[in-house]
Amino acid sequence: MKLAEAQQQFIASWGAFGSHWGINRTMAQIHALLMISPDPLSQDDLMEQLSISRGNVNMNIRDLIDWGLVSRILIPGERKEYFSAEKDIWKVATQIVKERKKRELDPMLRLLDQLEDIEGDKKDKHSKQFTETIGNIRKFGQQADRMLDTMVKADENWFLGNLLKLFK
Repeated sequence: MKLAEAQQQFIASWGAFGSHWGINRTMAQIHALLMISPDPLSQDDLMEQLSISRGNVNMNIRDLIDWGLVSRILIPGERKEYFSAEKDIWKVATQIVKERKKRELDPMLRLLDQLEDIEGDKKDKHSKQFTETIGNIRKFGQQADRMLDTMVKADENWFLGNLLKLFK
């Protein structure tokens, strides 16, 4: 397989995977292109290589910067903005985990804390079932939260070593 073909296949596949990680396909494709590019790219470069509009590039670049996956790069003497993505896949994965946790798990845990504190007769079977179910979901969410915090704080080699032990 030639390099250009492999690059296109990677960009398309990363775009498809992105939708499973909570980001849209175009955002993931821009991220993929920036990850495999040895040099920072401008909006024009991204538009040309991915055949997408300036507005689409601009909106998705802002989101990637908000996610902490892409940085603006200033090149002396250039008026254009350039962008570069983190190349270390461990850092990329932990940043995605941190962002998903912040956007999804943390709000869910706050909601479950509120829902568990209901008024009325705690001995009523409906109240009891509700609070028991909410409590179990909350405990599971808290365990997931601790596990994700451990992963984010962990050194790559320590984490992968312990993960492999689980599968042995």
